[in-house]
Parts: sequence; structure tokens; C-alpha cells
Amino acid sequence: MAAIPFENLDVLLGRGIRLDLESVTAKLVTARRGGYCFEHGTLFQAALGALGVAATAHAARVLLVVPKAEAPRTHMFLTIEDGGTTWVLDPGFGGQGPLVPVPLIEGEEARRGPDVHRLLRRDGEWVLEGRVNGVMTALWTSSLEPQFPVDFALANHYVATFPESPFATRLMIRALTPGGRVSAMNRDVTVLRDGIAEKRQLATRAELRALLAQHFGFDLPEVDRLRVPSVPEWA
Repeated sequence: MAAIPFENLDVLLGRGIRLDLESVTAKLVTARRGGYCFEHGTLFQAALGALGVAATAHAARVLLVVPKAEAPRTHMFLTIEDGGTTWVLDPGFGGQGPLVPVPLIEGEEARRGPDVHRLLRRDGEWVLEGRVNGVMTALWTSSLEPQFPVDFALANHYVATFPESPFATRLMIRALTPGGRVSAMNRDVTVLRDGIAEKRQLATRAELRALLAQHFGFDLPEVDRLRVPSVPEWA
């Protein structure tokens, strides 16, 4: 997660997202770009497999913005078994995701610096909670049913192409830094450094491109023509 940022730029550029391992590796490793949950999860699952660690893929409904009944299963995460415990690995959630594995033990907390996460049982499912602005907040809910690549191909098509999908209408990026993290939702940028958050707004696409070069580790000239439907000036 420190090496590969979270970003949905290719969706906004109209390029689409391919989930075959060759394409994901070419983008996230060779080109040193970022991606979102399906890309992070696909790459991480393959890396674990190469190390002899069997990881199971699962789907979840994201609860941060809408209630469960309005949230499709559009998030990918993994579990592994180790030392008699099941661990949840979620490298591609984005800004509020856990930086360390979370034990699948109800209420047991996983901590990394100021970040706190835990899993709880609710309505017959597992709910991942994280501390957001000092309050434990539901991030996603999952039945923990194993999923197949075809399930994520379907979800990825919806996420990347449905006109009302958040990924097709908003800019969402996050990079981890030595002192914290840098994230942006549309034009709103938050730089968290040593527990102190600084907020500002991007005025132009050129400023976004500079932000990517400074904190995300890549320069993407195509950002100069980026269209973000929820940012009228950039539509």
C-alpha cells in the first residue's frame, strides 16, 4: 500500500480497467501507477500465491456513503489463514482502509499509528469498522462468501462504466507518505502529516498533475484533459 497508491484516473480518462494479471502488473508495477480495489486485490492475491500463501477473494458492500440496501457488492478484499486465525487483508479500500491485517475475531482491534479497525457481526454478516474523525464508523459489510474472477469482472464493469458510479463521476486518490497520507476527493485535498491535517483545494488540472508527481510517484500528462463530471470546471 505504501508503494502502490489508490486512484481512479483511468476510469475518468475513459480508458477502462482490465483485471487480468498481466494488465494489472503492467500498470501497477511496471508503469508504477495506482489503482483501485480490484487491481490492488488481484495483484496482492497473486503475490501471496507466489509466496505460497493461499488467499481467498471476497466482495463487500461499501457503507461509507449509502445504506446497505443501496450499496452493490463493488469492493474486493482478501482473507488468509495463519496461526489458526483468519485475517482480513484490504489493500485497495482507499483513504480509510486498514494498513495492517485485521483479525476475523469480533471486536478485536487492529492498530497502526492513529488508525484503528475492527470486525463486528451484524445482520448475519461481518462489518469492518474504522476510526473516522474519532468515531468508529462502518466501512463495509460482507457475507465472506468466496468470489471468483468473473464476479469482479462484472462489478468492475459497473464501477467503471455506470454513469452514476462514484468512480465514474468523482476523482478519488490516496497515497501513503512517510509521515501520513495525501488524499483528494475531487478538488478537496487533505495532507495528513504527523497527525496534523492540512486541507486545500485544487484550482486547476495542472495542480492535480503536480500533486501526483510530488506525492504519488508518477507524472500523467493525460491529466491535463481529465474530465470529472462532479467538478463542473473539469467536465
